[in-house]
Amino acid sequence: MKSKNLVKILIAIFFVFSTTQSFAKTIKWSMQGDSLTLDPHAQNEGPTTMVSRQIYEALVTRGLDMSIGPQLAESWEATTPKTWKFNLRKDVKFSDGTPMTSEDVVFSILRAQQRTSDFKEYISTITSVKATDAYTVEIQTREPNPILLNQLSNIFIMSKKWCEENFAMAPQNWDAGQETFSATNSMGTGPFKITLREPNTKTVFKKNSKWWGDVEHNLTEIHLLPIKNAATRVAALLSGELDVVTDAPVQDLDRIRASGSHKVQSTAQMRTIFLGMDQAADQLRTGNTGDNPFKKKEVRQALYQAIDIDAIKKKVMRGQSEPAGIITFPGVTGYTKELDERLPYDVDAAKQLLANAGYPDGFEVELRCPNDRYVNDEAICTAVVGMLGKIGVKVNLFAQTKSKHFKELKDNQGDFYMLGWGVPTLDSHYVFHYLYETGASWNKVNFSNAEVDSAIRVMEGEVNLEKRNAAIANAWKIVRDNIAYLPLHHQVISWASKRSVDVPIRPNNEPLFRFSNVR
Repeated sequence: MKSKNLVKILIAIFFVFSTTQSFAKTIKWSMQGDSLTLDPHAQNEGPTTMVSRQIYEALVTRGLDMSIGPQLAESWEATTPKTWKFNLRKDVKFSDGTPMTSEDVVFSILRAQQRTSDFKEYISTITSVKATDAYTVEIQTREPNPILLNQLSNIFIMSKKWCEENFAMAPQNWDAGQETFSATNSMGTGPFKITLREPNTKTVFKKNSKWWGDVEHNLTEIHLLPIKNAATRVAALLSGELDVVTDAPVQDLDRIRASGSHKVQSTAQMRTIFLGMDQAADQLRTGNTGDNPFKKKEVRQALYQAIDIDAIKKKVMRGQSEPAGIITFPGVTGYTKELDERLPYDVDAAKQLLANAGYPDGFEVELRCPNDRYVNDEAICTAVVGMLGKIGVKVNLFAQTKSKHFKELKDNQGDFYMLGWGVPTLDSHYVFHYLYETGASWNKVNFSNAEVDSAIRVMEGEVNLEKRNAAIANAWKIVRDNIAYLPLHHQVISWASKRSVDVPIRPNNEPLFRFSNVR
C-alpha cells in the first residue's frame, strides 16, 4: 500500500512539474545598455524608463497605438480650466499586496517634483496635488495645461509606505552618484516585479500575481541581459541564448532575417540624434584658439553644412535613418516638413563661413559621444570627425559608456557632444522646455532667448489651439535660424527576435511585455 501511495505521489509531482514547465515562459531580452537606476523619478533616460515601465505604472498611459488611455486612474475630468480630478481604480495593489490609494499618488507626484528628480520639468506647471478621498486626487496647475495627461503618462506611482520604510522619500541624486535603496530595488503596481538586480549584468522580472489588469501575456519571467558589444549581442541571439534584442545593429539585419529562425521589426523612432555646442563659455575647454568659436553662428553653420548626412545615412546607418532639420519628428505637435528641411551639404560654403568668422585655418575641439546608447552612436561620431576635418576643424573623439557620458554632460564637461532626444508627450513643448528654455536642465548649449521663453509659457497655458500652434511655429523658426544645435537624423529602430517570440514594436522604443507572448 505504501509503495502504491509513493508511486501516486511521484506521478503527481511529475505531473505538476511538467505542467508548470510547459506553461512557464521566459523571455531573455538584451540591449546594448542597462537601466541607469531603478528609481523611477531619478533619470529621464530611454532604457531606464523601459525598465521602469514593466514594474511601475502611471495615472494614464500610452498603449500599443501610442494613444493616451487609463491606467491607475479609471477616469478623469477638468472641473475648471486649471483643476483636474482623477478617479483611481479601487482594485490596485503594490506587488507586496498593500493597496494603492490616493495618498500614494499625491506622494509620488510631489516626489517627482523634487530637486533631484529628472522628471520635475514634466510637471512644472502643477501647483498643488491633494487627496479628496481615498481614491480621488485633485491636481491644480498654474495655467490651463492642454498637455497635462501627456506629461502624467511618465510619472510613475510609488508606495509611500515602502519609500518611508526604506529611506527613499526623495529621488536618488543620480548626478551626484548617490546610492539609495530605491536605486537597486523596486516595488510597483505593474504586471512584473524585479527579483534580481545585478546592474549591467542581469535583471530578473517575475510575473506579478497581484497585478490588477487583464493578463494578455504568457510570461513567467523576463531576463534582461545587457550586452554592449553589437557582434556579441547578435551572436547570442542567433545561437538561441537570447530571445529578443531591442536594438538590433543595422549592419546585421539582413543576416538575422536570413537565419530562417528569426525575424526583424523596424519602425521610425520618436527620437532625433543631434550635436550640441557650448555657446556660453568664453574659452573652450578642449580648444586651441583661446576663445570659443561656437559663440559665432557662422561657425555653427559651417559645421552643420560640412556634415554629409546622406553619406551617414547610406554608409553608417545602412538606410535606417531620416535626415533631420529640427530636433523633433513627424507626429509631434508643431512638426512640419518645411521646418525639417536641412541646410545643404556644402564643404566650400562651410570653409568660407569659417574664414568669415575668423578661423580660416579651422580650430581644434573634442567631441564627446556615448558608445552604447543610440544606433551606431560612436560610428556616427567617427564619420563626423572625418567630415569636419575636411574644413580644417580637428576633432578629437572621446567615446564612453552612456552612464559616464550623461553624468559628465550634466556636470557641464563637454564643449561639443552627441545627444538624442525623444518626445514622449508628442508635443513640441517637451523639446523647448528641456533643450531651449533658459537654464533648463538639458540646455547644455546655454541657449537663451526671451521670445522663445515667452512662447514656452504660451505652450504651457494656452488652450486656444490656433494661438498655441502659432507660438510653437514661431519658437521653431527662431531656434532653427539660430543653429543652437546640429540636427543629424531621426532614428529608425529595429528589434530582432526568435520567430516564436512576439514583442510588439513601438515607436518610442519601449517594449510592453504585458502584451508579449512566447509560442
